[in-house]
Amino acid sequence: MKKLDKYILSKYFKTFFFCLLLLTTIVVVVDISEHTEDFVKANLSFSQITTDYYFGFIPRILAMLFPLFIFISVIFFTSKMAGRSEVIAILSSGVSFNRFMKPFLIGGLSMALLLWVGYRYIIPKANRKWADFSKTYIDINMGARRVGTYRQNIYFKSNKNEWVGIKGYDTVSRSGNNLFLQKFKNNNLEYNLRAPNFQWDTATKKWKLTNVTERYLGNLNDSVIYSPQQLLSLNFGLEDLKKDDYIKDQLTTSALNEYIENERRKGSPEINSLLVERYNRDAIPFSVIVLTVIGAVLASRKVRGGSGIHLATGVIISVLYVLFSRLSVVFATQGNFSPLLAAWTPNIIFGIIAVYLFKRASR
Repeated sequence: MKKLDKYILSKYFKTFFFCLLLLTTIVVVVDISEHTEDFVKANLSFSQITTDYYFGFIPRILAMLFPLFIFISVIFFTSKMAGRSEVIAILSSGVSFNRFMKPFLIGGLSMALLLWVGYRYIIPKANRKWADFSKTYIDINMGARRVGTYRQNIYFKSNKNEWVGIKGYDTVSRSGNNLFLQKFKNNNLEYNLRAPNFQWDTATKKWKLTNVTERYLGNLNDSVIYSPQQLLSLNFGLEDLKKDDYIKDQLTTSALNEYIENERRKGSPEINSLLVERYNRDAIPFSVIVLTVIGAVLASRKVRGGSGIHLATGVIISVLYVLFSRLSVVFATQGNFSPLLAAWTPNIIFGIIAVYLFKRASR
C-alpha cells in the first residue's frame, strides 16, 4: 500500500468515524428528549437505560444510517482535497483517475463487509435488546392501538391440506372472532368449520369455540353439525397468532431464512415483508460501495462554491436514494413488486449512475 492509499484511507476512516460520532450524539439527544417521560414512568436507573435501551438503539440507528454516513463523509473530505488542489496535484503527477479511485474502493469494500457482518450477527442482537425494552417500557404508554395487540384478517396454512382464517384476534385476551377452518383432499374441499367466537382455554390448553358449525362435504350429500361449544386441539397455538412487529429484525440471517421458510409453508401474507428484510441485508452493504464511488467522483472536481455545493449535491442524492428505497419497499409489501428487486432497485439505479460518472470523470 503506497502513501496515496494510506493518505486517502486515513481520511476516509477518520472522517467517517467522526461523522458517526457526531450524528449519533445528535440522534441520541433527540431520542432522549422524546422518551424522557417514558424513562421517568419506568423508574429506571441511568445504567439500566444505557445498557438495556441505548446499547440496542445505537447499533440499530447506525446500521440504518451507515451508507448515508459513508456518502456524506466521502463527499466532505474529498471536497476538501479538491478545494486545496490536492486532487489536481495527484492527477498531474501521472496518477490515473482509476488509480486515484483505488483507495476509495478499498475503503468502500471494507466498510461494506463490516456492515454485512453486522447485519448477519450483531444488529439482530441489538434489535432484540431494543425491542424488548420498547415493548416493556415505551409501547405500553402509547395505548393498545399503538401497541398493536389486535390482529385482523389472519390467514395461514396449518398443515399441507388445512387452511385457517381469522377475522380478528386479540393477543392480550387470547380471544378472537369469525374463525374458519377448511380441509382439502385432492384439491377438493371436504370439511369446513366456522365459529363466530373462540378463546384460548388455559386449563385444557385447547381452543374453546362457541356456536360451532361443521360441514362435511360428500360426493352425493353434505352433513352439517351444530355445537354450542367445543374444545378443539387445533394445529396452531398462541405463538402462531402472536403479533410481534420486531421479530424479523431480531433474527440472525440463518434464523431469518428458517423463519421465512416456515412462514412460506403457512402461506403467511407477511412473506414479502420478510423477504425484503432478508434481501436488504445484502443490498444495503453493497450500497456503501456504490455511494462511495458516487461521492468520490462528484467531490473530486473543484467547483465554485467548494464543499457547500458538494454537500448540497450529496444531500439531494441521499434524499433520492432513501426515496427510491422506501418506494420500492412499499411496492413490494403492499403490491406485487418482487422483494428481490425492491431491495436491489436503488443499487441498480444508482450503480448505473456511479458507472456513468466514473467513466465520464476518468476521461
